[in-house]
Amino acid sequence: MGGSGSKGKGYWPFSGSGGGDEPAKDGQEQSLARVRSIRNATPFVFTRRSSLYFDEDGDLAHEFYEETVVTKNGRKKAKLKRIHKNLIPQGTIKLDHPCIHVDFPVVICEV
Repeated sequence: MGGSGSKGKGYWPFSGSGGGDEPAKDGQEQSLARVRSIRNATPFVFTRRSSLYFDEDGDLAHEFYEETVVTKNGRKKAKLKRIHKNLIPQGTIKLDHPCIHVDFPVVICEV
C-alpha cells in the first residue's frame, strides 16, 4: 500500500513545526476536529479507504468490464469495454491489524 505522506499544507500532530498544542498559522483557518495535541495523537491507523466498487448487481471488484461485439469488415470480434458509470465505492473499511501512519517520525527499529 504505497500511501504518500502529507505535503505540509494541513496540520499533523507529528510534524515537529511550532508548538504541540497550537495549529500551524499559514493564513488558513484550521478545523478544530483536525487539531490534536501530541499527547492525544496515536501513530496507528485503524481504517482506510477501500479501492473496491459495487456494481448494479451488487458484485464487488476493482474494475468492471462488459463484452461488446464489434463488426469490422464483415468479421465479428468480441471486445471488453470498461464500465465507469453506476459504480458505488465501498467506502471506509476497518483494518484487521492497525498500521503505523506514514508521517510518524520515530525510528522504530535500528539495525
